[in-house]
Amino acid sequence: MAEAGKHWAGIGEAGTLLGMKSLLLAYRLFGRTGFRIFLLPVMAYFYLTRSESRRASKAYLQRMLDQLPPEQHSGLSPFRHFWCFGEILLDKLLVWMGHIRHEDVVFETPDAFDEIDRNRSGGIIIVSHLGNTEVCSALAHQLPDVGVTMLVYTRHAEKFNRLMKQTNDTAAINLMQVTDMSPATAMLLSERVASGEYIVIAGDRTPVHGGGRTSTVSFLGDEAEFPQGAFILASLLRCPVYLMFCLKESDRYHLYLEQFSEQLSWPRKSRNEGLQRAVQDYANRLAEYCRRAPLQWFNFFPFWLADQDKNRSSEHECSQSKKHS
Repeated sequence: MAEAGKHWAGIGEAGTLLGMKSLLLAYRLFGRTGFRIFLLPVMAYFYLTRSESRRASKAYLQRMLDQLPPEQHSGLSPFRHFWCFGEILLDKLLVWMGHIRHEDVVFETPDAFDEIDRNRSGGIIIVSHLGNTEVCSALAHQLPDVGVTMLVYTRHAEKFNRLMKQTNDTAAINLMQVTDMSPATAMLLSERVASGEYIVIAGDRTPVHGGGRTSTVSFLGDEAEFPQGAFILASLLRCPVYLMFCLKESDRYHLYLEQFSEQLSWPRKSRNEGLQRAVQDYANRLAEYCRRAPLQWFNFFPFWLADQDKNRSSEHECSQSKKHS
């Protein structure tokens, strides 16, 4: 969760390995009901102490209220947003422990999954911080003969990833740490796609070190920056591109897979315009799925340009006040 004035990648981990282990132990001993009892003070603490995350959640949910009919406004509060994040955290651990069974996952688009299994051509699957990305491992179980590599920024969640490794070091999906898309990394990914693997990459977080390629697009009615990285990589590899979303509904995970493009390729003169359209199309699809499950998009930092400007102005005023005090 966010702290003022920082890029998302520089934000420290919320909580400790011991805290996460304690919550996991509560689940093992008392089930989900016991886990929720232990979770309540934990999330209350973060809700009260993480003012920047709280403001970011409020800003996001306010935009969602403008997108949804009045009958769907009930329950869209920052605390419930925090609470949903805690619940999903447990599910992430359960995935890596192998406790999310096949019957817990509903494959809403079977034809798309069958196409991947049939073609074995390799490609890129763009995901987001909506729902539980770790359930992507269900893809590896559903299609055991198809290789899946998930690109992750593990330094950002080092403790959580360490705990996942401890709970299950034989997971069917490969994790690959990436901070920069270097030529060597691109070559390795190209080899994997050529061999029929699918690369899973998030499309809703700006580059780790800042200054990377981004597009300013409309998202939920306001301007925000989205990374171009996944789309640039897809155009270089000339491979199929899919979007995958995983939403929790009625205690089951519903997995949606849709083809975004058979191949992203643009003439050099119109490459920037093509990238802009691709990123906007992705933002439109993400917005559509956010409307289906508004409490399940977990970006607890200033995401929209207007919110970032407000934060900078607030920090500047605070700095000036301190100078004159």
